[in-house]
Amino acid sequence: MTIFENKKLEREMFRKLRDRISLNQRENVEKNVRLYVDEFVKGYKNIGYIAIYWPLKNEVDIRSLKKEFTLALPRCKEKKELLFYPWDEKTLTKDSEGILSPNNSSPLSHSQINMIFVPCLSVDKKLTRLGYGGGYFDKLRRDSDWRNVPCIGVLTSNCVSTIPLTRAEWDIPLSGFITEKEIFV
Repeated sequence: MTIFENKKLEREMFRKLRDRISLNQRENVEKNVRLYVDEFVKGYKNIGYIAIYWPLKNEVDIRSLKKEFTLALPRCKEKKELLFYPWDEKTLTKDSEGILSPNNSSPLSHSQINMIFVPCLSVDKKLTRLGYGGGYFDKLRRDSDWRNVPCIGVLTSNCVSTIPLTRAEWDIPLSGFITEKEIFV
């Protein structure tokens, strides 16, 4: 089987597992994300942006961080380009993948973002992330400046793979992950 076929099977399996999670599980992941962020920001006088994602079906929703922190959201552009923009009060519009995102004039640089939270279909203990296969986050993190920004996966514990996930040469490991049961960062 090819890498693409293996990843397709893994996506199908973990999407089914994710679809079974309860609202309570997702809320407990959100609580652990908040605990981690609260602890992380203690080390900074001025915290920059925290980059999150707009949740799709059954992904953990961490948008409540907006009440206390300055957030950025990604915007998918053509050629698999991912840029982060401040999440302000302006109306969000759909990006090239149909996901709501800011459409501001100036994207943020890696130096303005203190951490990135990414949704995961799965992750393994070697921090290999299984996403939807678009490659946006890996392409962004090919740049060493962006790779130095902590990138943390968000998912429920039932989607943490007990065996290594299929890893392609372009897959860049995460900095850690957070579930309702653990903060592995």
